[in-house]
Amino acid sequence: MCGIIGIVGTQPVADRLVESLKRLEYRGYDSAGIAAQVDGVLERRRAPGKLKELEKVLAGHPLEATTGIGHTRWATHGAPTEANAHPHIAGRVAVVHNGIIENFAELKAELIAAGRVFSSQTDTEVVAHLLDSELATGLSPLDAFKATLDRLSGAFALCVLISGEDEVILAARNGPPLAVGHGDGEMFIGSDGLALGPFTNKITYLEDGDYVLATHDGARIFDATGQEVARAVKTVPASAVLMEKGNYRHFMEKEIHDQPEGCQRTIAAYVDTLTDQTTVQGVDFNAIDRIQIVACGTSWIAGMIGRYLIEQLADLPVDVEIASEFRYRSPALRPNALAIAMSQSGETADTLAAFRHCIEAGMKSAAIVNATESTIAREADVVWPIHCGPEIGVASTKAFTAQVSVMIALAIAAAKARGRIDEAEEKRLVHVLLEAPRLIAEAIGLEDALKEIAAEIAKAKDVLYLGRGPMSALALEGALKLKEISYIHAEGYAAGELKHGPIALVDEATPVIILAPYDSWFEKSASNMSEVMARGGQVVFITDPEGAKHAPAGAKVVVTAPASDPLISALVMSAPIQLLAYHVAVVKGADVDQPRNLAKSVTVE
Repeated sequence: MCGIIGIVGTQPVADRLVESLKRLEYRGYDSAGIAAQVDGVLERRRAPGKLKELEKVLAGHPLEATTGIGHTRWATHGAPTEANAHPHIAGRVAVVHNGIIENFAELKAELIAAGRVFSSQTDTEVVAHLLDSELATGLSPLDAFKATLDRLSGAFALCVLISGEDEVILAARNGPPLAVGHGDGEMFIGSDGLALGPFTNKITYLEDGDYVLATHDGARIFDATGQEVARAVKTVPASAVLMEKGNYRHFMEKEIHDQPEGCQRTIAAYVDTLTDQTTVQGVDFNAIDRIQIVACGTSWIAGMIGRYLIEQLADLPVDVEIASEFRYRSPALRPNALAIAMSQSGETADTLAAFRHCIEAGMKSAAIVNATESTIAREADVVWPIHCGPEIGVASTKAFTAQVSVMIALAIAAAKARGRIDEAEEKRLVHVLLEAPRLIAEAIGLEDALKEIAAEIAKAKDVLYLGRGPMSALALEGALKLKEISYIHAEGYAAGELKHGPIALVDEATPVIILAPYDSWFEKSASNMSEVMARGGQVVFITDPEGAKHAPAGAKVVVTAPASDPLISALVMSAPIQLLAYHVAVVKGADVDQPRNLAKSVTVE
């Protein structure tokens, strides 16, 4: 989403900040700005629009300094105006921020009551005021920064200047990525290695909870408990900066960990975080009486999750078809339906052919894609980008959760437009959706436990995945991921189908992975668990804290994911099944990022 750069330098900083921000344009943005210390006083230059607008401002009003921070903003809280553009300044503090401060409204009310005056609509300005108020108590910059971080909820990356501290930058990571670059008498902070590429190839990747004090002499890094820690410095070849894996062994692992930020970016494109309302445009949901989704593979599964939510919330019929089969069964198509093509690349041949078949039948068309210049996007009436950024691993992870995020936003928008929910319920559902990035990050925190399970799953020849409701679709996704990258035969089923055949496969050598958050389907899923165990099946039960309390005794392993509203449970439960497949593949020594016989984009039928 937003791009961050910070430089403690020995050369003029303004042009260097802008140069780095240009390398972050791929993340998407609608305003930009930089701030620096000029003779001990904070100054900033900001502009809505593209970086050329900021360059015009700087041409008329240069910023002469050697230490500064910069930012490209994707609007979340507040419109893309100069007043809402970063950096934000309050008293002695200038801050840039990627992420969402979930408790900003509560903190803002507290700060206003204390006499603070705000000049923007953003959640970010709260951080500046909060840190300035901590400094006013006499705390050192580092201690004040830690006190501020302890009060923030949400996923965020921060980069901070403090007036009077002319050669210091403070930074912190809690979810969105942030890296430290090491130069010769200079230090750099950036959203990723690409931002730091013009300045250094020696990079330290921060871990969640880390915060940093950077000076000319180096970077002191502290973990979430406040303990100073050592993080590895990696040398990144210049040619690999665009597509390097950071601290991760494989791109797939990195992309799993990218999902909190990726979903945040997606969600921000389809909701107004100030009003808690959806901003989906391009379709009148009252003018259609059916939705036809065509897709392949993981995109097809994302569409199935969307079907559950759209039909439940909006009372709008949804058909989800495997694109490669769609045209050949002579489907009954009507012009008063909406055709949605889902494809990460936007070039999937089967999906494109099915989509064109719908368009030829006179249907209104929409594309849910990552590549907005792709063929499917160009031929659609409406394009709903998923905004997840480049996905290198062949097995889709962050594109899947981004697609599901779009489907959730569509479900809420359709329900509101069709009068199935009122404004209060829309606000509640949007607020739930905004919680997803944080909860996904918490689910990723189960990785160590899933590694242990993976060592056992890797010994199996067959694996079954079961779920009900949206979890039945996620069971298909779990099985698909395991098949794709570990080459273990796996099948996903709606748990209610267990007694109609699949139970014959249950034995002590076949792990059965049951996805069962504590929802309206939980009791039936728990019954299926008991049926499996009665036949000697080895159950891995993936649930939430309440589900763990009510789970029947006897599961080989119970994995407790964060509690979440049913609206977003498929997003939160995705990370465990992805990580499980990933670590099984690693144990087996498979080529995780480029599994045999598969391609990232299938452009032939």
